[in-house]
Amino acid sequence: MDRVKLCDQILLQKLHLLSNEVLRTNRGITERDMEEAFKQSIGYRAPRFFPQNDGILAIVYSAIFVVVLFIITPFLAGFLELALGMRCIVPNNYLIWEATRPVSNCDFCRGVDRPIILQNLTREEFHPYAYSSRPIIIKRAVSHWPAVRALNYTFLKDLYLKHPAALDSLHEDCQFLHFKSNFQTLRDVFRMSDERAEFRAGQQPWYVGWSNCNPAVLAELRKLYPKPHFLPDDAEMPNTDFVFLGYEQGAVMHIDYIPRLMWQAQLRGNKSWILAPTPECDAECRSFSFYVEPGDALLVDTRLWYHGTFIHSKGEFSLTIQSEYG
Repeated sequence: MDRVKLCDQILLQKLHLLSNEVLRTNRGITERDMEEAFKQSIGYRAPRFFPQNDGILAIVYSAIFVVVLFIITPFLAGFLELALGMRCIVPNNYLIWEATRPVSNCDFCRGVDRPIILQNLTREEFHPYAYSSRPIIIKRAVSHWPAVRALNYTFLKDLYLKHPAALDSLHEDCQFLHFKSNFQTLRDVFRMSDERAEFRAGQQPWYVGWSNCNPAVLAELRKLYPKPHFLPDDAEMPNTDFVFLGYEQGAVMHIDYIPRLMWQAQLRGNKSWILAPTPECDAECRSFSFYVEPGDALLVDTRLWYHGTFIHSKGEFSLTIQSEYG
């Protein structure tokens, strides 16, 4: 095992210990707690010089802490990018968000072991469910969208090549998620061979996602799908939507740090989901799985549920549009 991997494993173990301590004491976590946990994880011991000068000692301690933190940050960032499939993990402070996440009230998952399944319905009929934390599948809710027939890998490739600036729109609010694939940018995705893009025999599977932040691209895509008809009149949609597509693979288990509820439209292929409660609710709640079919809409409060996905059928292409509302 090389040095980087060993460092990653040690850091992960220490982070788990810190998380467990927070959950055990049922309290929040401060920057001081993070600093002390970090010192313990690297075996830090206070130096014995300057015993009578607390001010100098504080400066020395802080300097050592900052230097060591600077050294290990690339290792930690590399591990988190691998584990969570997110290039922007450090700028987005995912580690801090996870470590400081409030303890969940388990009411959101208690007694829940499957999604609510509804047939296509009107806005008025959907109103009682609109802001529920319970996972909901609305069957055939988006099957009439032009996107179901028109949107595919080739359409997206041609669209982005017409707006090349959109290929480089990668910042804190515009993410590219490579998951388990070997692509590092959206440009890499659209450079793959036709054989791999179609997942022909002998080719590696791939699955990626990204937020389409470019206004011109977003405007073109939204011509193919409207705001879901069942959402409340006052439900606002952000200026960013996500696209997820590929074969066999999917998203690793994670929780989202987003301001609104989430909806997804399954346009092509079947996709399986796994939902799990937050760790503090493991004793009261359970994990479960389900799948969605082409034309289905799915609503999940991904701010509460840990979730992962994979393509249900081997060799089947999946394409999903995701956005938020609230």
